[in-house]
Amino acid sequence: MYARPDPLFPPVDPEKDHILGPPDAEITLVEYGSYACPRCHVVHEVVEALRTRFGDRMRYVFRHLPVAGNDHAVRAAELAEHAGEASGKFWEVHEALMERGPELGDRDLEQIALELGLPRAAGHEPRSGAARARVREDVESARSSGVRVTPAFFINGRRYTGPWDESSLADAMLGSLGHRVQSAAFDFVRWGPASGLLLAVATLLALALSNSPAGSSFQAFWETTAGVRWGGSALVLSLVDWVNHGLLTIFFVVVGLEIKREFTVGHLASVRSGALPVIAAFGGIILPALIYSTIAPPGLRHGWGVPIGTDTAFAVALIVLLGPRVPVELRVFLTAAVIIDDIVAILVIALFYTGEIHIRYLAAAAAVTVLLAALNRAGVYRLLPYAALGVLLWFLLHESGLHATLAGVLLALLVPTRSPANLKALLAQAGTVIHLEDRHTGEAMRPGPSEPTLRALNAIHDRIESPADRVLRTVEPWSSYLVLPIFALANAGVVWSRGVFEGREYLTLAIVLGLVVGKPVGIMLAAWSAVHLRVAEKPEVYSWRQLSGAATLAGIGFTMALFIASAAFPDPADYAAAKIAIFLASIVAGVLGVLILWPRSGAVEERDRG
Repeated sequence: MYARPDPLFPPVDPEKDHILGPPDAEITLVEYGSYACPRCHVVHEVVEALRTRFGDRMRYVFRHLPVAGNDHAVRAAELAEHAGEASGKFWEVHEALMERGPELGDRDLEQIALELGLPRAAGHEPRSGAARARVREDVESARSSGVRVTPAFFINGRRYTGPWDESSLADAMLGSLGHRVQSAAFDFVRWGPASGLLLAVATLLALALSNSPAGSSFQAFWETTAGVRWGGSALVLSLVDWVNHGLLTIFFVVVGLEIKREFTVGHLASVRSGALPVIAAFGGIILPALIYSTIAPPGLRHGWGVPIGTDTAFAVALIVLLGPRVPVELRVFLTAAVIIDDIVAILVIALFYTGEIHIRYLAAAAAVTVLLAALNRAGVYRLLPYAALGVLLWFLLHESGLHATLAGVLLALLVPTRSPANLKALLAQAGTVIHLEDRHTGEAMRPGPSEPTLRALNAIHDRIESPADRVLRTVEPWSSYLVLPIFALANAGVVWSRGVFEGREYLTLAIVLGLVVGKPVGIMLAAWSAVHLRVAEKPEVYSWRQLSGAATLAGIGFTMALFIASAAFPDPADYAAAKIAIFLASIVAGVLGVLILWPRSGAVEERDRG
């Protein structure tokens, strides 16, 4: 998940801030900078160019964030403040400091003070208490605004995170259509519940279209076939099957990579911390399946896999909306548990909801899997071979009779990870490469970086990020904001009628109780047993009540439940009843989970922890 960037705090104050430009300018550019920061000296020229370009349309504000641990950075900031306080020469000192370069010393500060006619004490002697207090205020405002490094820019109170060149900053300041669209998209993606909201919109749209006069055309659209033919062979599927067998594979790549990250370098890397969500997840798988099998009619008991899965997007969206009421550790627990649910769900489909198995294709798929493992073992970190073999694996699994989305889980497990890079060494190398290239700036008939320089920088960039992390970062937004909404559009449509439950009352009851009762009770029993048997440990930051609330949210089956139901119930009438039961159970589980988690922790929580 991505966090929304912090706004500028406090806002620009004409009485306190150092401002260049008219107070009613339409554009306000705020910079947090340091006189000992080399990057700030580079962008200083960019700011000058922007002021020349925009004139009175722009006002520029500079706030201090001295380089941490650099005494001369602090003294330079205090010198500028002292100059502004004593003689109104803040900007003269600011310009002089920027012209000197980032390698400042006492002699530089003394010379600037002498050149500008400041009192001798303004050199390297302690400045006034007011100057020191003002610098501290700016440092606090940087922290409140989410700024940790310099330079950092805010445009009209909004954090700017794009490139620092004049053209990019100008586009952002002018609010060009492209920049506005990009900013709105980034804001939406950074908002934690965004994927859940988009999934809900797609679901409601599918339901509305299914129950409208266009319902038959909407359903017919998803049954349209498409594919490829070669020789006497063909791969032709309906659009809904392309979604369920093809697009959803991307979702399972993301699911596999997320759980792999958590159990290798994340919050669940230790055995005892990782054991709790694993054991709890299996409790939330076994009990719902038993409840369903006990209640469902004999002819429909093969649908026992429906209540075992949890919808990650909806469950995490609700827990994020609860904000500080839910500790981060509990979010990690729920995310890990539901991801394990999802992986088990695809294995259940592969093992129990498949038709005829074709051994020849299955053997070929096993050979490709071995080849992927060999590439991983050999330390091949380029992604292209894994992507190509992943597509081939998907095809072979589909032709073998297994559910092709299993290829996503296998690929995620076999995409290689690396030990963390030595960032200091890589940054030093990058700095050397850029310095060598910079010597040729302005040289005749050499307009840009050379190919060797670009290759060296690409190699450094590739090493900074693990291949598995790169795939997750690239693919996860597509999974959340495209794959899952399309899945909902293709699968959530159902015609609501009074007769939909006729003869299927026990099927409905089995699904609802499996999700609403079986999920939370199974998770809590398994978690409690694991903790009291000392097989796992529960973090002290959340209580058993809060854990029960998260377990209740796990009853939101939706995406995964619909996915399994589509394979378990070939009869359209059974599938329609199962869909409605899944909707009802997910709504009830979501509401109950939020109600349980809503109260804030207090003395009762302390007694409840154990």
